[in-house]
Amino acid sequence: MEKVQTPLVLGELINDRVKRNGDKTFLYFQEQKVSYEEIGRYSNRCANLFHDLGIAKEDKVSIMLPNCPEYLYIWFGLAKLGAVEVPVNTAYKGEYLRHIVDQSDSRILVISYDFLSRLKFIEDALKKVEKVVVLGDVPKEVVDSYKIPILSYEDLFQKSSEGPVGVEVFPWDPLSIIYTSGTTGLSKGALASHKFWIVFTESLLEYREARKDDIFYTFMPLYHLNGQCLTVLTALLAEASMVLSPKFSASRFWDDIRRYGATQFNYLGGVMPILNKQPHKPSDLDNPVRIAFGGACAQEVIDEVEKRFGITCLEGFGMSEIGLPIQVRANDRRRGSMGKVLDNYEVKLFDEHDNEVPVGEIGEIVVRPRESYLMMTEYYNMPEKTLECFRNLWFHTGDLAKKDEDGYYYFCDRKKDALRRRGENISSFEVERSVNAHPKVLESAAIAVPSEIGEDEVKICVVLKPGETLTPAELIEFCNDRMPAFAVPRFMEFYDSLPKTPTDRVEKYKLKQAGITANTWDKEKNK
Repeated sequence: MEKVQTPLVLGELINDRVKRNGDKTFLYFQEQKVSYEEIGRYSNRCANLFHDLGIAKEDKVSIMLPNCPEYLYIWFGLAKLGAVEVPVNTAYKGEYLRHIVDQSDSRILVISYDFLSRLKFIEDALKKVEKVVVLGDVPKEVVDSYKIPILSYEDLFQKSSEGPVGVEVFPWDPLSIIYTSGTTGLSKGALASHKFWIVFTESLLEYREARKDDIFYTFMPLYHLNGQCLTVLTALLAEASMVLSPKFSASRFWDDIRRYGATQFNYLGGVMPILNKQPHKPSDLDNPVRIAFGGACAQEVIDEVEKRFGITCLEGFGMSEIGLPIQVRANDRRRGSMGKVLDNYEVKLFDEHDNEVPVGEIGEIVVRPRESYLMMTEYYNMPEKTLECFRNLWFHTGDLAKKDEDGYYYFCDRKKDALRRRGENISSFEVERSVNAHPKVLESAAIAVPSEIGEDEVKICVVLKPGETLTPAELIEFCNDRMPAFAVPRFMEFYDSLPKTPTDRVEKYKLKQAGITANTWDKEKNK
């Protein structure tokens, strides 16, 4: 039988799956169950909601919401309208928040009432935002205290039509701008098409053995590509069901899995050690999970988790800009490997002069697609950064790997000056900028130091201005008001000066080699 072509436009895909599945439950969220048919109607309402607010095709809308069903209705509604979703990390505030909303040219910001107060610090700098749509009850005195018009999502949703908006959207039209944490500068927005999201997600269904009777569980935030593609779109494409958890809880994780009968879940490297450190129970093997899908987990931990919980862990390599070009198959795994290259991509390993390195040697992972619109279109409003990453017609990932003679790839290290803490990418540039804003700080350097649960912890190396004194606790308090919690340094050390090159660049490798010293202050030990 000839395979039916998958719609390459998200709105069309939603409508197709609604027709095919009707009353089948698509989404479980706490006590709520939302059917495919309801997903279709509610996303239409949101499409009309934003159309009535003046949003047109390719207009940008920022979304700053916790994990909740409304996020899906809004995202899907914008897709049907041909508008562009801009997910915002819910930990962001201050310059982090302003940069994304402003740089993306967002005309509307959708935000939870729990985060609304963060706008007070940046409202005057949001020159392009015309309206703010708020989820949750907003007292009139709060509405009146803002210069930007504040509107109620619930009121707008109830008044909106459930009919189609009638906007023609094409596979190459932009669907989203996913912001990646900057490593040597501000965060960059990866502009991606409908085709990119759908083809990249569909290509992984076979690898993870997705079935219509699967129930995909995620605790990953919906502002991450992981949550959106590897759970939401995966469930939609597979005509399966999904569970959306408000957040990760190690103590409740397996109870949640059993409660919903989840058969697959996604993870990032730091999650598996945490699950494995939970007290052993007789019921550890008594769970319905077949496959855990993720990356950046140590092989030794994978071995222990698979044996203890009776699951198969599938790892791969990917980025918001490129999807997942390298992936492990359930029936084709090699110890320590992140898999082989998918058919949709070409992948090579380059040296610093863009020459391919021999088999077995370490090189930078570079990628390009075999079809159009299978990777990001550009870094939005950053043409120089786009050209820099796509130099010599290859996208340079900034990550290092090696491959064996059979084509299996092995991750080695991050070439970029970046940090990753508990699933969050952290820009050292932005950490340093926030710390340097303290009036007593002369300069600083943020580096990664090993974490006991995998990935990184953040250490900030600080030089004070001459004659100034400052305690670590005082500087941490300053950071807490200006940075998302995951980016606030755990470790701090004061220096008379930082090691530098003749051209005055900080030699971070020397700071990394020193790591945690006798003079390093630990926030966890000084609470």
